[in-house]
Amino acid sequence: MTRPPLYLRRPFLAGLLRQLPLLAVLVAVAVGLGMVAIEHWRRGLLVVGLALVGAGLLRLVLPVRRVGFLAVRSRPVDVVLMAGTGVALSVLALVVPGS
Repeated sequence: MTRPPLYLRRPFLAGLLRQLPLLAVLVAVAVGLGMVAIEHWRRGLLVVGLALVGAGLLRLVLPVRRVGFLAVRSRPVDVVLMAGTGVALSVLALVVPGS
């Protein structure tokens, strides 16, 4: 006799596990914003930019059933918007002259 899948046995736990990629991205963004708040703005923005690039990569490689709320639009649009914004933010943080 086979066990029913996790989403039938424990739907709340399955829903939480599905959001782990989003949680990882949000934690990285929070760390970056914390760095900005303690006046390490260049490093903080770089961390936020790299978190967005990571979100784009997660959206690219994970199947729809595992990506959770990182899937908002179609896969190509999500990847281009998240990764493009992350690259632009990272480049901007590196190009702006320091004080």
